[in-house]
Parts: sequence; C-alpha cells; structure tokens
Amino acid sequence: MTMIVTGAAGFIGSQLVDRLLADGHRVVGVDNMSRGTRENLAMALPHKDFTLIEGDCAEPASLTAALAAHGTADIVWHLAANSDIAAGVADTRIDMRDTFMTTWGAVEIAKAAGAAKIAFASTSAVYGAHPDPLVETHGPMLPISNYGAMKLAGEALISAAVESHLKQAWIFRFPNVVGDRATHGVINDLFLKLKRDPTELEVLGDGKQQKPYLHASDLIEAMLYIVDKADEPRALYNIGPEDEGFDVAGIAAGVIAASKTGARIRYTGGDRGWVGDVPKFSYSVDKLARLGWRPSMSSAQAVARAIQEVAVQRGFA
Repeated sequence: MTMIVTGAAGFIGSQLVDRLLADGHRVVGVDNMSRGTRENLAMALPHKDFTLIEGDCAEPASLTAALAAHGTADIVWHLAANSDIAAGVADTRIDMRDTFMTTWGAVEIAKAAGAAKIAFASTSAVYGAHPDPLVETHGPMLPISNYGAMKLAGEALISAAVESHLKQAWIFRFPNVVGDRATHGVINDLFLKLKRDPTELEVLGDGKQQKPYLHASDLIEAMLYIVDKADEPRALYNIGPEDEGFDVAGIAAGVIAASKTGARIRYTGGDRGWVGDVPKFSYSVDKLARLGWRPSMSSAQAVARAIQEVAVQRGFA
C-alpha cells in the first residue's frame, strides 16, 4: 500500500516511517522541517520506496503537484502538529496554524490523493483536567490548553469528513510519549538544560506531577494494531500504559544519574509546569485491551529506557 505520513521527520513520524517501510509499504513523507530532521530519516532516505516532500501541511495546495506524482494513496497518517504546549498558550496562532490547520490540510491532502482513510495523532490533552480515569466516552470535553483545543477541533473535522468523503478514520489519543529521536518532552528538555548548565537542573513545578508515559516503540505497535483490527468508521482509542504513571521528580533524578553530572535540582514551584499543564491524570486503556493490544512496558520502564536513549542522543553517553 501507499502511505502518506505528515510530520515524517519528527520524533514519532520518523519511527512510523521506518516501520511502514519495513512492512513493505511505499511511503511519502511530508514535513516542513521545523522540528523534524533529516537525521531522523537516516534509514528511510536511501530506501527505494520512500520519498520526502519538504512542505507545509497547513498549505496543502502547495503540495498537490508533488503528491500527485506518487499516484493514489491508501492511508494518510497525520502526525504533524505543534509540540510545544506552553508556546501555544502564549501565542494562540501557533496551535491554530500548526495543530488545527495542519489537520485541515491533511484532510485536503487525503482528498486530493484519493485516500479514503486517515489515521490521526490526537492527545489526552483534549480531556482537560479531571480527577477520574479518562475514558473515550467522557464528556463534555473541556481542554485547558490551546493545543488540546485544536486537537479536539481536529477530531471533529475528521469526524465530519467521514460523513462526506472518508470511509474510515482512526483517532489515537496519545499519552506522554518518550523514546529515541526526541524533539520535545520532559526528558529531552532536562537533558538540554544540563547541556547548558551541568551544575543545576531547573525542573518546572514541584516535581509531583504524575502522568502516564508510553515508549514510542509501544505507540507504533498500538497504532498499527488499531488500524489492522478496528473497523468502525470512526475508531477512537486511548493509547497508554496500564498504570497510574510516573512522577517528574523521578524523571529528573534518572536524568541526572544518566548524565553523570551530579547536578542539584531546583524546582520552580507550583503544582504544574506551565499554563495548560495537566499535573496528574489517570488514563483508561480498557477499550484498547478489549481490542486485544496491551503495552510491553510500564510507565517506569518506558521512562528508564527513554532516559538511556536520550542520554545518547544528547551526548551524555
């Protein structure tokens, strides 16, 4: 099959590209290279069945000619989005363009490429802050960040497209995803801070924030499994670990140990790291378990593996 992957040079997109190629698919990657890198595509770029188009999904008309050269596509995997939630709160234009308009663009790309199916990377941020386990049937949806709001709007846009020209949409609500090729996220951010100052590590909040973490390798497996097994027109699934998560203080300690810097920790205080941060939530993955998929790692195991991977990536090992 021919797959179009938006955000193909990014953290998760590049790993999905590698897996799709390994599974024998033709892959056309689209990325504006704002956070993605050609290094992330080191395995894919020489592959005979891979093409990278450098362009902006928020402006799909600019991609039409390049995509047309590759014929009809089967599935559009839409992973392109803003990944800096705090920046999106500070400037609402960021998520409007890079999170919502890229999703509109992905729907237009699917239409132009003859793809009747879309797989969409959404987020737990669509739920907002709630004390109870987050389940797919939860409502009303009241996100507290612009990123979550624009992802929720993207879900609605794709749902409407199923009514008009798409045959099927898979919507994946991601937790916090960690692993190699990191471009953002707490582990990556902490290592970058230690690169600038190996004596002190600033940690946003009080360190008690506790969230579910999933390794990127498990996430790829889950997405592929859902696409293979879930046949409802609008297949909506939480993807995450089967535990209550891992705290930021533990992550900071693990990063310092892996960096061998012996840095002291300085917490900025407060129960959250930034406006729009959800300091603690519980994620229900019962629906995905009923479909037949379960993660191979707990939050703690995913974090431990990711710390070692990002330590290498950032030059600490």
